[in-house]
Amino acid sequence: MQVISALNHLEAAHLIIGMETNLPYKPPRENMSLLKDLVPDLHASKLESETVPSLQNIILVDNSSSVHPLTNLQATTNLTDILSPNSTSSVTPDSPLHRDDTINIQFTSGTTSSPKAACLTHHSILNNGHSIGSRMLLTPDDIICCPPPLFHCFGSILGYMASATHGSCILFPSEAFSPLAVLQSIQEERATALYGVATMFIAELELLADGIVDKTGFERLRTGIAAGSSVPSHLMEKLHNVLNLRGLTICYGMTETSPVSCMTTPDDPLQKRVDSVGRLLPHVEAKVVDVHDNGKILPIGEKGELVVSGYNVMKGYWNDQARTDEVRIVEPILEKGEKVGEKVWMYTGDEAEMDGDGYVKITGRIKDLIIRGGENIHPLEVENCLFRHTGVGEVSVVGLPDEKYGECVAAFIVVRHGVEAGPDDSGVSVKRDGSSHVQLRGVSEEEGPATLTKESVRDWVRGELSGHLVPKHVFWVKEYPKTASGKIQKFKLRDMGIKLLEDAKAT
Repeated sequence: MQVISALNHLEAAHLIIGMETNLPYKPPRENMSLLKDLVPDLHASKLESETVPSLQNIILVDNSSSVHPLTNLQATTNLTDILSPNSTSSVTPDSPLHRDDTINIQFTSGTTSSPKAACLTHHSILNNGHSIGSRMLLTPDDIICCPPPLFHCFGSILGYMASATHGSCILFPSEAFSPLAVLQSIQEERATALYGVATMFIAELELLADGIVDKTGFERLRTGIAAGSSVPSHLMEKLHNVLNLRGLTICYGMTETSPVSCMTTPDDPLQKRVDSVGRLLPHVEAKVVDVHDNGKILPIGEKGELVVSGYNVMKGYWNDQARTDEVRIVEPILEKGEKVGEKVWMYTGDEAEMDGDGYVKITGRIKDLIIRGGENIHPLEVENCLFRHTGVGEVSVVGLPDEKYGECVAAFIVVRHGVEAGPDDSGVSVKRDGSSHVQLRGVSEEEGPATLTKESVRDWVRGELSGHLVPKHVFWVKEYPKTASGKIQKFKLRDMGIKLLEDAKAT
């Protein structure tokens, strides 16, 4: 339904699609069912789609392990036919291209709401990729291992465009994220840089810790990019010590800013690469404004909403002026009372503060803030605390409804491999092999003493932070609802938590 919705929203005329879609940790998903939903009669001589009336052409990429009779699907076109030397198809544009034309309509990742289609230009994408590569100090001698997908800005701009503008080599280990493929490609191709989000790095380090992959062959790694979410200090230290990523950089941005606005450098102090997202890229401006009065710019060191301006700001959301006007504000530039130009500001929705040296610190999504009895709680603060617990593999914190305080803190924890955990607030416990079972009320625990309990989680936070930050609810989960690029969808976690508590109460 997402593909159909996107095609209709864009009034797309052409669709390029593989015969199957590879997924992380799961078998490939066949796409023939989707094709039949789009075009019921794929054997017809003419493509007709009631589902997507604008559709004129479907180009098939045979990327599946099984054999498909593509020649019989007359309503579609095989990609190999287009690429054939005998093909009459032309790739020359019908009209000259302009640097400010939209080249990429990039759907946002949907971590907090329904996806939106951001229009990015030749100018914004090319320059952003070049600035990213320059800040990483990329050279033609570098070999980048890039697990993030190409359909996301991380893969296409931080990955491909940064490497293309600096003549660097780039590796794509697998169609869908595989930590084993990532580590093996680094060893075999002698990579010098590694990209990823925190969850990807954690999965790779686990393979090394379990001895599944030998710890040699990473000597040439020197730099890379961590993006999508913050990197806790203990994880950064492991990446330095185990994978030699001592020049790992941190990027901050959003799809709507093409995507990077701030970035650290390999030479920045470790503390700045843990506590901040670096400084602004060249030709990008930013200000921190009052959340309740966006016309009020806050002083250095005060928290507010981060607002960005520059070449990298999107042209708008495709065919969605209302939502564009909510976040993309055009201000006139006045000289002697007369308008001489205009400046476009992108309201990021992120709470941030800036120090006197220009380093920007992201303190959380404004929408993710947990308001408990009038107190603003930043999930990131609790997450960073729990990341330091030896029994915690991954953690994500959200706010759940609470009768007394309005909202309360809930921690969703992936128990570290090999750790046993007692019943959580939904009755689920975790065995040492990672499997889970439900402990019914009144039934004794037969698995022996747990090394991790919901009480020990609360005690850990209570010992590190203020009492109001202690999670009221603790849940063990095997995995998180994520976007295809690996970012956790917190709004889905919130719904999951509400459902778990309702089910536990009913039980």
